[in-house]
Amino acid sequence: MNRQCLFPAPCKNLTVDHSDYIKLLRKLRKVPGVKKVFIRSGIRFDYCMCDADDTFIRELCEHHISGQLRVAPEHISDNVLTKMGKPSNDVYEKFLQRYKRINNKTGKQQFVVPYLMSSHPGSTMKEAIELAEYIRDLGYMPEQVQDFYPTPSTLSTCMYYTGLDPATMEKVYTPVSHHEKEMQRALIQYRNPDNYDLVKEALIKNGRTDLIGFGPKCLIPPRKISHNTGGKNFSSRKHKTVKNTTAYNNKGKHNSAGAGKRSSNNKSKSTKKGHKL
Repeated sequence: MNRQCLFPAPCKNLTVDHSDYIKLLRKLRKVPGVKKVFIRSGIRFDYCMCDADDTFIRELCEHHISGQLRVAPEHISDNVLTKMGKPSNDVYEKFLQRYKRINNKTGKQQFVVPYLMSSHPGSTMKEAIELAEYIRDLGYMPEQVQDFYPTPSTLSTCMYYTGLDPATMEKVYTPVSHHEKEMQRALIQYRNPDNYDLVKEALIKNGRTDLIGFGPKCLIPPRKISHNTGGKNFSSRKHKTVKNTTAYNNKGKHNSAGAGKRSSNNKSKSTKKGHKL
């Protein structure tokens, strides 16, 4: 399957069929001496959403997920996703809802680990802050973040070096300075105290001081708060330490934590208070 068969929308001639994959998984489960076959990543959630039959996802949830399934939405801004050649964010959200529904039927609490990327062509500081707000609303902070680096023979690299979208020849904003890339990455991990100065600088420069304070929608407090003062620690907010997870609990609430492919050196862990994943 050519990846362009799914972007910007599934081709009307695309035949979605997981039958061979399902047959292979069933054969593997019958191999003598094989207790479990786990799939950790590599599932195209957009391709799954083109399949109206729940059989494949149900087989995964019942037999082949060891607590976590890694998928790659990479961003939530449709502007950035378009430059990535990926489907709009609502496709990912619908996949999570479907995944939740099927897991509820199996009686299992399974998790999704989303890969997120900073500084991809098309990502201005505005989109980077939107991603930070999205993460805030989900109540998690990724342990690791994949920062975009140009690699040979990709459309994204062409945009990075030329500042143009080769498909349309329109100008594309691309973060190229090391400092801006640091700020975009730090915004995704805004709860890490080591990122405080970068996050504050990014918010002030982009007119988002409304996100600095002690309100529930704020990303950071107006000043650094030491872990050793005995006072309220805004950065941790008393969140419990967890592994990388994105989950729906039985009441339908969405709890998440995720990781990226290329790691920054900034690591911290947190989830919503009261949800031990």
